This record gives sequence, C-alpha cells and structure tokens, in this order.
Amino acid sequence: MINKRKLTVLGAAIGIAPFLAVLFPAGLANAHGYVSSPPSRQAQCAQGTVSCGPIKYEPQSVEGPKGLRTCNGNLSQFADLNDDSKPWKVSTVGQSATFTWTNTARHSTSNWEYYIGSTRVGVVPGNNQQPGQTVTHTVNFGNITGRQKLLAIWNIADTANAFYSCVDLNIGGTPPTTTPAPTTTTTPPTTTTAPPTTTTPPTTTPPASRPWTAGTSYAAGNEVSYDGLRYICLQSHTAISGWEPPNTPALWQKI
Repeated sequence: MINKRKLTVLGAAIGIAPFLAVLFPAGLANAHGYVSSPPSRQAQCAQGTVSCGPIKYEPQSVEGPKGLRTCNGNLSQFADLNDDSKPWKVSTVGQSATFTWTNTARHSTSNWEYYIGSTRVGVVPGNNQQPGQTVTHTVNFGNITGRQKLLAIWNIADTANAFYSCVDLNIGGTPPTTTPAPTTTTTPPTTTTAPPTTTTPPTTTPPASRPWTAGTSYAAGNEVSYDGLRYICLQSHTAISGWEPPNTPALWQKI
C-alpha cells in the first residue's frame, strides 16, 4: 500500500523541478571572477571610478559562451563594458604586466587567455584544477605598444562558459607627469649704498700778509710779514721803528 504522505512529497518535488530548471539553466558555471588589478572596466564600475549600469553591483558576473571577444560576454545588461567612449582609467605598464583575478566563487579551470585585438598574447593552463580566491599571471606583450584594450578570459573546465574582463593599458608608455610650474624668483633691485660723502672744506689760502710797516696801526689778529716770516698781532698798537715783530714778542707771535 502506497503511503499518501510520500506521494504528496514526491508530487511537490516533481512540481517545482521545472521552476528550478528556469532558475539554474544547464551549463551555468558556479564560479565567478574578474580582473581586479590593473583595474578592469568592471572593477572601475564597481569602484565608482566610471559611471556604469548594473555591472557596478556584480563585476564578477560577466559570463558567456566560450570563444567570445567582447568585454560584456554578450550580456546586454552589461553593455557599458563595450563602450570605448567612457572615461576608462588607463594603466601604464611596461612590455609585460601582472594581472590579478579575484574569484568570488571558484571552479575547475581549463585555462586563462589574454588577447589584444585578434592576437593572443598569453595563455596559462588551469589543469582542470580549482583556483584560489586570487590568481596572478604575468603576460608579455612582445612588440605591442601604445594604448591597447586587453581582453582577459577565464575558461571554465566543466561547462561551455567563460568569464570576460577588459583592461585598458598604455603599454611601454611613460606615466603622465605633472610638470611643476616654473618658479619665479624675484630678484630684489640692487641697492647701491653710496659711501657717505665727506665734505672737505675748501682750502682757504690765507691772504698774503702785508709787510710790517712802522706807523701802521695793527689790531689783535692782524698778520704781517717781516724778513720772509709771518707774524700775528697779539695786542693792538701803532708800530714804530724798533718794534719790529722779531723784537717785540709781546706784540707779535711768529706763525
């Protein structure tokens, strides 16, 4: 005899199976990941560096069939990732660069591929192993230089899907530098301090002394000459013979 309760549970399970099939279509990988360094386009969306749509909230979900060459994995809701006119931050690198994948869910891996245009510049085997939460790969770009859009692809081993991530690069470039404004040095005007002017009093040539003459009245301070010598009067007087300057030191002083 069939247990009615068991039939009820079985019926319910059969009834929800189509609903679960809609929620989880066949082949959808349970792994998710994206390139976080250098910052990929979806990483920049998540960080708010560039204004984007829904990808801002799930940068790890750019999943599509293997073999695509688009940044959005052909998912229309992530079309922002294909828009080259957006102000994507460009990372300046040398002729090789190291890329870091951030895996929010891990899954066995076939390989990782790196493309610039139609050229595959790198491939790393996954050996059907489950990767860690972060994976790093160093890719050599050969002789490719300049502004480039690199497409990184994570191929899942046991599904038909892959994850896609685009990174904008300036390969072999020089990081932009800010040229400092020239420093303006103001040279103060040269002030020449003139040495103090020394005023030299004009040389006064004393007037020629008058010859001493008897009968002449002299005042104190008068000068006379006598026998080629000069004398100054000490006392006022009237000269007489015998009172010549050499003979009267009380009246005259030789100068």
